[in-house]
Amino acid sequence: MTETQIPLPPALEEIAEDFSSASSKEKLQLLLEFSDELPPLPERYAGHDELLERVDECQSPLFLVVEVSDDDDRSVHLFFHAPAESPTTRGFAGILHEGLDGLPAADVLAVPDDAPYRFGLGEAVSPLRLRGMVAMLSRIKRQVRIRIAA
Repeated sequence: MTETQIPLPPALEEIAEDFSSASSKEKLQLLLEFSDELPPLPERYAGHDELLERVDECQSPLFLVVEVSDDDDRSVHLFFHAPAESPTTRGFAGILHEGLDGLPAADVLAVPDDAPYRFGLGEAVSPLRLRGMVAMLSRIKRQVRIRIAA
């Protein structure tokens, strides 16, 4: 991390370090592991894509929704839906879920917009795919802002 970079939350930083130290082949394997570990939608959202926001910038269909708890920290909970045959998109969602779910809203909003580029995935996936992950983070932060303002 350079001096000018805003730090990532600890869990997301750990994931970024794992990816950054991996070879291209290992990065793809890690991405598949995050894809496999993405939790299914809770029943209240399953089959109700109209309740989720589509991230059009993703090459594969991806939907997400953010909930913010009423606790003192305003804890953020992330839910994603992407088809199993879209492992890269699911992997990106899995990374964001693992790195951000349960954090206070202020911590999620403080995540720098360039965070997806800190994983060193540019050598393993296309720039277009990385823009999809940037768009996911942007939508998450926008939904957090909306929910804490409500």
